[in-house]
Amino acid sequence: MSDPMIGRRALLRGAGGLAALVALPSLSACGSGTSRAAAGGKGGGKTVIIRDSGGAYGEALQKAVYTPFTQETGINVQVTNLQGTQMLAQVKQGRPQFDLINNSMMDHAKFVAQDALEKLDQDRIKSLKSAKIPESQITEHAIAGSFYAQCIAYRTDAFEGRKPQSWADFWDTKSFKGSRSMCNPDADLPELEFALLADGVPMDKLYPLDVERAFKVMTRLRPDIKKFWDSGPLPGVLLSRQEVTMSTVWDGRLATLQQQGVPVARQLNGARRQFQGFAIAKGAANVDAAYKLMDYSLRPEVQADLAKAYPSNPASPVAYTKLTNEERGKLAGDSDYYDKGFDADINWWIKNEAAITKRWLEWARG
Repeated sequence: MSDPMIGRRALLRGAGGLAALVALPSLSACGSGTSRAAAGGKGGGKTVIIRDSGGAYGEALQKAVYTPFTQETGINVQVTNLQGTQMLAQVKQGRPQFDLINNSMMDHAKFVAQDALEKLDQDRIKSLKSAKIPESQITEHAIAGSFYAQCIAYRTDAFEGRKPQSWADFWDTKSFKGSRSMCNPDADLPELEFALLADGVPMDKLYPLDVERAFKVMTRLRPDIKKFWDSGPLPGVLLSRQEVTMSTVWDGRLATLQQQGVPVARQLNGARRQFQGFAIAKGAANVDAAYKLMDYSLRPEVQADLAKAYPSNPASPVAYTKLTNEERGKLAGDSDYYDKGFDADINWWIKNEAAITKRWLEWARG
């Protein structure tokens, strides 16, 4: 687990790894998951247990979503931070100690392959229509509520006032001098798409990825990659210390640095989007309450409130109309930026992640 915002890398890579979890013993008393309860409810004794990834993101969810939900409905929200392996083991044993799951859409797809999620009755999610969430992010078992973008971060004082405009500039260490940092698969998916974009592949022609070409392009940059980051804060640390002049980064990670006066900025051209969403665990004890919390969480105004509390990009385009120009400008989901990026093809990655990760590790070792 590399970052509380996402919580997705703790799942084993590929369906084979997930299948092996069936043999795990019960994790009902596992100490590695934490829990907390929302305050301020009307009472009534009803409860819903949601899994999220904790950390600052979890605190924002508590403030912007869970506590207001409890105040409106009287349903108490309990939170667990169980990891993917633990969740799947509990579901397989028919005793999930959680109802609603907040996780990446890619990890939800992996759970579907293991028959670990309930098929959704979309008629019970009243906010779905008003939120106008993209059809591509609505499946039979999960619905997206937000996304993060992986993009270029750079020092604004490094290139004599010039700004990198593309992944080709990221690869151009002659015109944009300095070391680079890219992510380790422990943090996120290998960044093959960025190599292909740097080599001239159009954004809408990326998939299926040309793996051979991507690794060839990455090899050109390998001598200039000082470090592969494996946690969300590390790109900012490397940039702050001037150990690198450019790095890949999760877009929300730069806001704090900028507030501290660190001369860093982002370039969202060619950003890779990955969506996070909601699903109901197979065998959940509080299904009705889970639907109600999902419905509440997907309201455009609630997504907007979450974006104010944490740099999370709403999946609902309507949510952006409920933010100020300044608030929208901070988000990769703003209309000025959205079309400059692309959605990761999670179906391609589910089929190929294990093999690509193995090859990446061999490539990184040289």
